[in-house]
Amino acid sequence: MGKVYDQVLMFKAKYPATITWWRLRSHSKVVETHLNADEEPIYTFAGQLNDNNLDIIDTAVICVTNKRILIGQKNLLFGYSLNSITPDLYNDMQVFGGAIFGMVTIDTIKETINVSNLDKKALPEIETAISSFMMEEKKKYPQRRPEK
Repeated sequence: MGKVYDQVLMFKAKYPATITWWRLRSHSKVVETHLNADEEPIYTFAGQLNDNNLDIIDTAVICVTNKRILIGQKNLLFGYSLNSITPDLYNDMQVFGGAIFGMVTIDTIKETINVSNLDKKALPEIETAISSFMMEEKKKYPQRRPEK
């Protein structure tokens, strides 16, 4: 298997309370298909791509590479969806911890992405992986000056 799938399995073994029961291999393959030749997966995790803890059928794989964040989701019958978040489109991130599960909200210029049903113990690791990557990468982009 690929590096993305191996990292997802390590995440699931470390944080078994995260609700991602099925099709992790298919979702990982979507991300691996779209990795560029010079991209390396740094941190990968899986969760439900929604903001509702009761909805447990929207599993997706989220991969932080050395260039961007990729979110892959294989459809049940045909096709797939992929979101790519480059550092210049990234705004901020919010982490919510509940009684059992947690949620991460990634805010971009164009949309807001919610990943829910995460093991509460995984939240600090996910936040650190995404924040540290984005802070380093955003330094490489020229700062926009506000118009007067």
